[in-house]
Amino acid sequence: MSTVVVVKKAGKACIAADSLTSFGDLKLNSMYDAAHDKILHHDKNYLGIVGSAAHQLVLESLLASEKVAENKIEIDFSSRLAIFESFRALHPVLKEKYFLNAKDEDDDPYESTQIDALIANPSGIFGVHSLREVTEYKKFWAIGSGAEYALGAMFAVYDNAASAEEVAHAGVSAGAEFNNASSMPLSSYVVDLQQLQSVAK
Repeated sequence: MSTVVVVKKAGKACIAADSLTSFGDLKLNSMYDAAHDKILHHDKNYLGIVGSAAHQLVLESLLASEKVAENKIEIDFSSRLAIFESFRALHPVLKEKYFLNAKDEDDDPYESTQIDALIANPSGIFGVHSLREVTEYKKFWAIGSGAEYALGAMFAVYDNAASAEEVAHAGVSAGAEFNNASSMPLSSYVVDLQQLQSVAK
């Protein structure tokens, strides 16, 4: 599957991911894959997606400016609620124009978007899950098959690390070391976090 992490520290946010794509027992590593970067860039946002290899190409297509305009979707990833509303607007387009199979478990309360992703942008670090649940993280998080190893590594180094990027690299490195569906090299991107202005009264 993958190891994707996000970290917030010292005024920066970092997102990082491994580079291995796998199809069952078949591995496609960065030596053979011309598009091995699992992180998608949209405006000031970076998205790391896990699950089906099709997800990244679908979102790449859907978030292209002409497709956003054509589908009359407003994309805003600046807050937990804004991300939820964006994915709510994307869901019917995914079904109608990209042939998403929204069926998951019979007892699920909502249709699934089938996508799990992490987002880093100037507003913070966020996670989006298949039923369009959105979480905002204070320090770090990881998704994918290497997530447990990544979380342990990031927990161990967070307090003493000099930067968000150092923590993120530790997380992906641990996922690649111990999870058979993750592999180096990694890709990472760093953004400056917005400073909240306090207004004196």
